[in-house]
Amino acid sequence: MIRTEDQTADRRAWMGLLAKAPAGRVAALLDGLGTRPAFAWLRAPEVGSVMLRGRIGGSGAPFNAGEMTVTRCALRLGDGTAGHAWIQGRRKADAEAAALVDAMMMTEQAEPTRAAVLAPLETEAEARRSARAEKAAATRVDFFTLQRGED
Repeated sequence: MIRTEDQTADRRAWMGLLAKAPAGRVAALLDGLGTRPAFAWLRAPEVGSVMLRGRIGGSGAPFNAGEMTVTRCALRLGDGTAGHAWIQGRRKADAEAAALVDAMMMTEQAEPTRAAVLAPLETEAEARRSARAEKAAATRVDFFTLQRGED
């Protein structure tokens, strides 16, 4: 039972990494791995929109923040393993590559796929986060009070 939750958390992590990758990056890394496996479409890439919801600070009440364009697809490898992808924007080729990586991560090709595709994506994402944090830290202002005039 615990192993299933671990697998769900792992899959959630790599799906998020694939969904946030820059345009064309997943396909380039997947092509560097070698020949793509044969697959059949369960759902060909299609463009749609999803409603983004948020929560208001004080009461926690949900509200609709806006819509976002997404591309989604599902495929099945020759051994029956299914892969799914949801990608921000109108990027059908990236959705196909992400679904292939998702399916390959559930086969015996998981470790080579992790090393060739997911590890570089994670390194690049961490570099982007660090650059953004450094940029924000450079503009940080600390306010403090030396003495209040009440005494």
